[in-house]
Amino acid sequence: MESTSQLHDHHHEHHDHDHHHNHTQEWVKTALLLGLGFYFVFNILSGNLTNYINARFAWLSYVAAVLFLLLGVVSAYSLLRRVDDHDHQHNHADHDHEHVSWAGLLIVAIPLVLGTLVPSRPLGAAAVGSDINTNAFTTTENATTFTIAPLQRNVLDWIRVFNVTDDLTTLNGQEADVAGFVYRDSSFPDNQFMVARFTISCCVADSTAVGLPVVWDEPLAEDTWVQILGRFQVEDFRGEQRPVLHPITVEQIEQPEHPYLYP
Repeated sequence: MESTSQLHDHHHEHHDHDHHHNHTQEWVKTALLLGLGFYFVFNILSGNLTNYINARFAWLSYVAAVLFLLLGVVSAYSLLRRVDDHDHQHNHADHDHEHVSWAGLLIVAIPLVLGTLVPSRPLGAAAVGSDINTNAFTTTENATTFTIAPLQRNVLDWIRVFNVTDDLTTLNGQEADVAGFVYRDSSFPDNQFMVARFTISCCVADSTAVGLPVVWDEPLAEDTWVQILGRFQVEDFRGEQRPVLHPITVEQIEQPEHPYLYP
């Protein structure tokens, strides 16, 4: 049988092992908190934040950055104090502090790792698939669209106009000046594409692609950003009578700083 001294030594070694294990977890948690804080700061300063969320909610990211950095600093300070006061740490800390599991830390680390490794860029044609909406947003918000001058309306504004116009032929000859990226479905003929934008209400998770049909004989690469000045003509588009934009001019442009539209 083990002596009392041997049992004590065994218990002491087990306690030290648990303490080292928990101490490592605490440092990993601290690093993740600081990492998340600096990640938010980077996206704010670089302008990448609007690639993920509606600009109206940017203040939430500012709050998150401050909270993560504050929690990380407090956690680091607490750990450093416990290192300086090892006896107190040895006798009490393991019992007074709850520790996050490795599984929990892994879940927290995943978005940080993905956000760091995957380049930040706005949604484009590749994210549309075959799901692009030409009949979206038929709500009371449409009423305000008519207070916007026709040449000032964006893609979303025009779709709202279409959805509340009883006789679409009244739009024949109406001029529009819109910007968006080129989207082309495999079923489109060579001279047809859509000038498209993504809308987001809160974040990219609720994004919707919207677009206006365009007829243009000159080839344009998909995902190219264009500014189109043209006139609408109601005609068949994918088996449905829709206002189709016939350009007067098509100008290739740089992607806007804020490429999303906000319903």
